[in-house]
Amino acid sequence: MKIVVTGGAGFIGANLCGELSRRPEVSQVVVLDDLSSGRAENLQGTGADIVKGSILDRPLLEDTLAGAAAVVHLAARPSVAMSVADPEGCHEVNATGTLRVLEACRLAGAYAVVASSCAVYGDRPDNPKHEDLPALPLSPYGAGKLATEAYAQAYAASFGMRTLALRFFNVYGPFQAADHVYAAVIPAFADRALRGEPLLIHGDGLQTRDFTYVGTVVRVLADAVLRQVVSDAPVNVAQGSRTSLLELAAEFGRILDRPLPVEHLPAREGDIRDSRASCERLHRLFPDLERVPLETGLRRTLSWFRRSAAEEARA
Repeated sequence: MKIVVTGGAGFIGANLCGELSRRPEVSQVVVLDDLSSGRAENLQGTGADIVKGSILDRPLLEDTLAGAAAVVHLAARPSVAMSVADPEGCHEVNATGTLRVLEACRLAGAYAVVASSCAVYGDRPDNPKHEDLPALPLSPYGAGKLATEAYAQAYAASFGMRTLALRFFNVYGPFQAADHVYAAVIPAFADRALRGEPLLIHGDGLQTRDFTYVGTVVRVLADAVLRQVVSDAPVNVAQGSRTSLLELAAEFGRILDRPLPVEHLPAREGDIRDSRASCERLHRLFPDLERVPLETGLRRTLSWFRRSAAEEARA
């Protein structure tokens, strides 16, 4: 079974490739990534074949997907703030890019899992957020992800393709970058905490998120491609809990057994206030899924950051 992972050099993709390499049903894993945000080094030890290039390149997509049984589409401009700064660039990759991936999947006869985001819900007051709520994205990123899942559903309806759209909630874990201006909060906290620097919080810190460890997401993705799970509606992938950024900072302090100073910055444009997922649909489709608790996930993430820092110091 050949599986193609677009954006596979990113942190979710790298963890997924590691998981797929341990599955006996998988004969080949191919990563298509332009390495604009992912790193080829993330894939060391996975055995994945790397094709450097863009999902906007039609001939390259068709060549890469030839003979593939399944495609996991993770390639994206992965940031709300980045999309506000460059909405057209975000649309080109996240919406047009998804359309081209799905068209290549159709030509190859491949099953497709596409990554959407909780950003499609916007700042709805409803919590937990269930998939039947109307989408109200606040950012170009959220709008592009809504287009991603809509195209997957449209290709299933129009061409009989087997597709699954997954809405990820605040995924974190090993290989997630902390060294750029759009870094997500958990890698940013981990990096600064280990350096002894104040944790930076945009806004008052009372905004909440449903933090989901990458290991949980990877289990869902691997199971989806191996069983070719389909759904005619999007599926939340989350922990099903809600943690404020101030609570997150305090949890880091408990794990590290020392107080961590916090510095507040202005709130970000397009950011949402509260987010928690309903996981009922996820449980129906993946009844054997065991989710990784926040404390366990944070400890694993901090361990990875420590190892990574030690390796950089030796280099």
